Parts: sequence; C-alpha cells; structure tokens
Amino acid sequence: MNISSIYGMVGPTFPIYRGTEMTSPPDYAFSKAGIINFTRYLATYYAQFGIRVNCISPGGYYSGQPDAFVRQYEEHAPLGRMARWNDLKGAAVFLASDASGYITGQNLAVDGGWTAW
Repeated sequence: MNISSIYGMVGPTFPIYRGTEMTSPPDYAFSKAGIINFTRYLATYYAQFGIRVNCISPGGYYSGQPDAFVRQYEEHAPLGRMARWNDLKGAAVFLASDASGYITGQNLAVDGGWTAW
C-alpha cells in the first residue's frame, strides 16, 4: 500500500495559504501524482503473482499549522475539519484485508470530501 496526497489528484487551493508563509511547491504535487501512477504500475505488474497494490491519498492533517491556514482549510473542506491522526486507519485496514480482495491499482481519497468539489 502506498501513501500519496490529494495534491497528487488535484491542483493546490492556494487561497488556503493566505496570511501564512506556507505554500504548496510544485515538486510536492509532482511526486504525489507519481506515487498514484506508480501504484497502478505495480498493481498491473504484480497481479500475476496475486499481489494487490493500492494507494491512499489523505487530505490535510492537522499538525500545528498556523491558525489562518487551519481556518481557511477547514472552511473549504466539506466535512469542516482537517484529518486527525487516526483518520486513515479504517481505509488502511480495509485495503489490507480480504474485504478488498478484488481491488487493485486504486487510489482512495481520505480527504473529508476535499476532492469532491
């Protein structure tokens, strides 16, 4: 299982960085999009061996960012909050379990609805 980011799926929402020194550099999006396609590559290659490969793309995690950023991020997120430390575990357990036995090469956004816009 690989971990990417919503910015591997969609372009940055630059207004959420207003009033901070933060930004989203192009190499971040480049690498995260690459992980998603690398997942597809591995999934098609390793399928012949019965190995599944999937990816999770989380939205923004709260980790002490400036208040302006957190407020602007949460105003844009449909669920109205940033991800918490345990928000990925359900998706990871599902993709690692037999419940997803016929799923490979997929990217699962765990983003509070961010990419639904």
